Amino acid sequence: QVQLVESGGGLVQPGGSLRLSCAASGFNFDDALIGWFRKTPGKDREGISCFTSTTGNTYYKDSVRGRFTISRDNAKNTVYLQMNNLKPEDTGDYKCAALRGGGSYFYCPLPDIWGRGIQVTVSS
Repeated sequence: QVQLVESGGGLVQPGGSLRLSCAASGFNFDDALIGWFRKTPGKDREGISCFTSTTGNTYYKDSVRGRFTISRDNAKNTVYLQMNNLKPEDTGDYKCAALRGGGSYFYCPLPDIWGRGIQVTVSS
C-alpha cells in the first residue's frame, strides 16, 4: 500500500522546536522527491521545504529558510523536518508529499502522493 505517515506535530511555544517525521511505504523511496506542504489560516497550501532532486538538492520557502531543515534517511524510508525558532505564523496543517520517479526542480514539485497531515500549533 502506497502511503506517507506523518508524526511529531503538536503544541509548542514560540521560539521552540519540533521535528516532523514522514514514514514512506509502498513505493521506491530512493527515487522519490519528498517534501513538506503547509496550510496556514487564510492561505493556500504551499510547499515550504522539499527535496528537488535525487542527488539531495533542497528548496526552502523564504519564510522558513534558516529555521527549518529537511533531511532524509533512505535506510528508514523516512524524511524529517527539523523546525527551530518556531513562530505563531508557522501554525498550520503540515502534510508530507512525494513525487515518484525523480527529476530535477527549482521548487517543490507537484506531488502524486499525499500524507494525511499533522497539526502544528505555535502558541504561548
